[in-house]
Amino acid sequence: QVQLVESGGGLVQAGGSLRLSCAASGRTFSSYVMGWFRQVPGKEREFVAGISWSGDSTSYADSVKGRFTISRDNAKNTVYLQMDSLKPEDTAVYYCAATMKYTIVVRLRLYDYWGQGTQVTVSS
Repeated sequence: QVQLVESGGGLVQAGGSLRLSCAASGRTFSSYVMGWFRQVPGKEREFVAGISWSGDSTSYADSVKGRFTISRDNAKNTVYLQMDSLKPEDTAVYYCAATMKYTIVVRLRLYDYWGQGTQVTVSS
């Protein structure tokens, strides 16, 4: 069982930066592939970024590639999402998720645990 708690969301102007954190409970955090997703009202939750259990492999949605960076610190049971050059279309509720799959997966149904989400709002 893993409990996930996101933090770091807020309001930022276009071009600015935010760093989201996701703190996980449990002693097996390093066994989970982690992902970040986002959702806006009326749309499906979409994959943003994923990271392997060791942190040596990452994957990004095309819409954020080159602007967002996912990382993890297994000693702190935390995964991060550094978001730079933010755009108004990045506005969404951001969720972190954990999966027992061996590789990074983009389908949200393959994730086993979810956080409650944190709001990110980018003003133009």
